[in-house]
Amino acid sequence: MKLKALYELIDGLAPFSVSEAMKALGHRDNSGLLVECGEEVRGILFSLDFSARAVEEAKRGGANVIVTHHPAIWDPVMHIGESPLAACIREGISVISAHLNLDCAEGGIDECLMRGLGGERALAFLEEVGGGRYGRVYDVAACSAEEFRAKIAAAFCTERILVYGEGTVRRVASFCGSGFDEEAIGFAIAHGADTFVSSDPKHHLITEAAERGLKVFVLTHYASENYGFLRFAERVRALVGVPVSTLTDERFL
Repeated sequence: MKLKALYELIDGLAPFSVSEAMKALGHRDNSGLLVECGEEVRGILFSLDFSARAVEEAKRGGANVIVTHHPAIWDPVMHIGESPLAACIREGISVISAHLNLDCAEGGIDECLMRGLGGERALAFLEEVGGGRYGRVYDVAACSAEEFRAKIAAAFCTERILVYGEGTVRRVASFCGSGFDEEAIGFAIAHGADTFVSSDPKHHLITEAAERGLKVFVLTHYASENYGFLRFAERVRALVGVPVSTLTDERFL
């Protein structure tokens, strides 16, 4: 399999054009083929983050392509030095990053978050851009806040869950990654959600959501996204004829 063919396969599942559409609206991203070594693909490692651990795991397993969610390059690179980026170039490991496009894709990370939380059909979306969708409100089987927390812990393999509020969970608004902001809170309230799930909040946002009657569940950024990223890796595995492996860094779950 050629590197270009892998890029096109990922583009078909999670179009990079969605990232460009999101950037046009002011969102920050740098998705695409970010390190191109141009070799035949021998193996692929999926890792949510581009890290030294990911590069070492790729080398150990014989993978010469790393697919990440969080972009391998965010800012202009002024100096490479000893870094994961330098190691990839030295070892001939290409890197493809699928960030906002994979968040918003059909079957992507934000949709998987909904499904992992027990939702089946979105009633409304916060953003619909370039064919992608992000931020969802949906109904779940009614349960107590304690039961909902237990379901999250089991599904997302994490105990790092902050819970604010009590009572019955019936309608959930969820936003993968850093989706905890004023607009998301307003969207949740407007569509009748009683529960809000996301990551990376500032304190004043937690208090605002709680004051407005929402039960709040805070996952780690990693846990909210790795769940869907691993499922994306399985979709790719079924479509390529080369070994596919995954790396989960339990430090961040």
